[in-house]
Amino acid sequence: MHLISIRKLRDDAVIYPDINQAIEAWYAVVKKADWEKLEDVRKIYRDAEAVGNFTVFNIKGNKYRLIVGIDYVSQTVYYKYLLTHADYDKEKWKNDPYF
Repeated sequence: MHLISIRKLRDDAVIYPDINQAIEAWYAVVKKADWEKLEDVRKIYRDAEAVGNFTVFNIKGNKYRLIVGIDYVSQTVYYKYLLTHADYDKEKWKNDPYF
């Protein structure tokens, strides 16, 4: 898989210093992944879920939510949001036109 906007993800992760290692570990897995559907993602990340057109990952023991779009055909992951659990629950990210 190819991740679009890794630089933005890393920039956003700076806000939460405790998450950098988890983000880099997630990115290392994504770079090597060959996912064709959500079930493939769940083989590695069992808590990943589809919400609208996004895939949501629980990061750092469910403390954060990493929200991406995945195009399985082109093998591309599009970074959208990195949120605390509390910010995720406010659901403002659902106003994204891609949602």
